[in-house]
Amino acid sequence: MNPHDNRWYPIFLDLKDRPVLVAGAGTVALRKVKGLLDAGARVTVVAPQHLPEFQRLPVRLIAREFRTADLAGAALVFAATNERAVNHRIATSAKKRGIFANIADSAAECGFLTPARLSRGRVQIAIATGGTNPRLSAALRRKIEGVLA
Repeated sequence: MNPHDNRWYPIFLDLKDRPVLVAGAGTVALRKVKGLLDAGARVTVVAPQHLPEFQRLPVRLIAREFRTADLAGAALVFAATNERAVNHRIATSAKKRGIFANIADSAAECGFLTPARLSRGRVQIAIATGGTNPRLSAALRRKIEGVLA
């Protein structure tokens, strides 16, 4: 991916009551799920094992491996498993179905990226590096957070 590639179009989505699929149930998936729930999405999590915290969240939890049929009806998909082959299969399957997917371990396969976010009341700031440097995005978010505190 060219670091000067400006193919990414920034957008804020209304996910209230929209079905979102998250494959995986580790720490990365947990962070994504919490943000989705804050946005009002109806989240389904598919993973053979999950962190205990998922039990306390208002999500539909399916304890098994991802199946392509899980994509049916999803508005967005997040692949956050620890298996590259599974994440790649999700990326390929979602693209074939016209569903935007975020692939945690491959920005090149993403249909959308999730930026570092900062919220203060009704103000939201999103910072992205095109998937090339998430640490820089997070560092910039922390600096801006300090200015707004």
